[in-house]
Formats: sequence, structure tokens, C-alpha cells
Amino acid sequence: MNKIAVCMLAATLTAGTAFAQTATQDTKNAGHETAEATKDTGHAVSNGTKTGYHKTKGGTKKAYHKTANGTKSVTDKTVDGTKNVAKDTAHGTEKAADVTARGTKKLGKKLIGDKSPTTTPHDPK
Repeated sequence: MNKIAVCMLAATLTAGTAFAQTATQDTKNAGHETAEATKDTGHAVSNGTKTGYHKTKGGTKKAYHKTANGTKSVTDKTVDGTKNVAKDTAHGTEKAADVTARGTKKLGKKLIGDKSPTTTPHDPK
């Protein structure tokens, strides 16, 4: 019986060692898999961040150019409008000056009794 007990003890020790090596290997494999998953996640986050950065940069440039073009357009329209108003004001002032001059001459002639027609250089009325 002694031999049977020795064989059983040897089989138990051998199986225990094999089981211990399997558990150790499983732990190592799990550690490696975790490390690989962490790397993959890090790469995905990095790529997503880079993509977001580039899209934001492109959108910012596009908005800048649209704003610059809009500002230039508004500036040009303001300049044109100001020139038109200045021309209209000058023309209106000239007309007002002619009417005032004609009215002044007419009143002056009326005061002195002159019945000849009143004209100005710009308006032959």
C-alpha cells in the first residue's frame, strides 16, 4: 500500500504544480491583454482628439474668412453709401444756394421796384 500512497501523492503534487503554472500563465495573459486594450484605447482617444482638433481648426479658419469677407463687403457698401449721400448733399446744397440766391435777387429787385426777370448762373429761370 505504501507504493499506492506514494503514487497518489506524486500525482497530486504534479497536478497541483500544473494547476499553479496554468493560473500564473492566465494571470500573465490577462495582464498582457489589459495592457494591449489600454494601448488600443489610448490610440483611439489620440486619433479622436487629433480629428477634433483638425476639424475645429478648419472650421475656425472658414469662419474667420467668412467674417473677413463680410466685413469687407459691409465696409465697401458703407463707403459707397457715404459717397452717394455726400453727392446728394452737395447737389441739394447747390440747389438750395441757387434758390436762395434767386429769392434774394427777386426780393432785392422787388424792394427797389425793378421788374426785370431774376436768373442765376446755374438756373436760368
